[in-house]
Amino acid sequence: MVFNSSICIVDAALMIDDLPVDAIARELETPVYMYSLKRIQENYRRMKVAFEPVGARIHYSAKANSNPAILRTLIDEGAGIDAVSGGEIARALLAGAAAQDIVFAGVGKTVAEIASAVERGIGWFNVENELELQYLNEAASSIGRQKLQVALRFNPEVSADTHPHISTGHGGAKFGLTVRAIGDALEQPQRYPYLSICGIHVHIGSQLGDSAATLQALAKTKQLIGSYPEIHTINLGGGFPVAYRQDQALPSLEDLVSEIAPHLHGYQVLLEPGRAVVANAGILVATVLYVKEQAGKVFYIVDASMTELIRPALYGAHHEIVPLVQADAERVVAQVVGPVCESADVLATDREMARLQVGDRVAIMTAGAYGMAMASNYNSRARPAEVVVAVDGGSWSVSRRRETIRDLINCEA
Repeated sequence: MVFNSSICIVDAALMIDDLPVDAIARELETPVYMYSLKRIQENYRRMKVAFEPVGARIHYSAKANSNPAILRTLIDEGAGIDAVSGGEIARALLAGAAAQDIVFAGVGKTVAEIASAVERGIGWFNVENELELQYLNEAASSIGRQKLQVALRFNPEVSADTHPHISTGHGGAKFGLTVRAIGDALEQPQRYPYLSICGIHVHIGSQLGDSAATLQALAKTKQLIGSYPEIHTINLGGGFPVAYRQDQALPSLEDLVSEIAPHLHGYQVLLEPGRAVVANAGILVATVLYVKEQAGKVFYIVDASMTELIRPALYGAHHEIVPLVQADAERVVAQVVGPVCESADVLATDREMARLQVGDRVAIMTAGAYGMAMASNYNSRARPAEVVVAVDGGSWSVSRRRETIRDLINCEA
């Protein structure tokens, strides 16, 4: 069984590049995240090549996974960073990103975050509120920094065919600015003498399985900015889809780009992919704690939960779950659940899979994006360690140790 070139089953063992996942897991406490830096590098390079016809500049969206080893790998590849908080900016700078290669986005930037970003020399600001322009101008004025590069985030009122929680371009979303607000800002640049409003940002959601909504949003965007030659940059955000099911068919990245690219000629193009770069490079490894049969159902209670991976509880998201060591075991329909005291703490429902025993280890697949980044300490659970397999595919290291109870209480009075 092959999930991708870095994560696959060979001779009945789940491998991450050249290493058996079970061999790594035996040396560590579970749950534990594992990432293939080789796969992340390949995903980034593929996207860079696909968008070469329009010369796109790629800023990796750190919110998907801000593990420092992942950030360093992508920065070394030439990626910029898309940050949506002061914390992500700090992480990017610590990982070696140049300030001018960072885009600061987000619908609710604080005045303090804006001032700090301006002082640090952040290269682009994606603006989503009219008052934010004033805050930026004041921050730049206070230190004499001239002509900050600003992109106005446009809400094109286009509904993407995706989960409602990750659809961001429809009229009822909190994101972006209306046509009127953008027109007001562009018609009165004298109000913001320290800003260069030279870009438009249009990101309509994640897991976009076709180009239809993107093309609709692009058409509205180009109509809006056609009268403003100072707008020379279009930032498309991300949204490129990832297959979470083994049998899921998606259009190729190259096909999507071939449909979008003709509408971008003449503009500088920025991208902010996250999920498409890291999702299929990561797994979450868990151990079966208990096997329970009741009400005609089989439950595998594992030591991973919604605190490590909230996507199934939050989005009803599907993740394939496979044993680390394959065996000719009976197939059963099972519920894979965590130990957290919530009925929503379910990782898989009515899933046909091998019959497991207490102590067996499983991998929750395609967990590299929005897994550890959204992890919590609910139930006072310590967040897991993160392991990275080096680009050479043959060695691994702990990039982030497992938290301890002391870590959880250090900030308490």
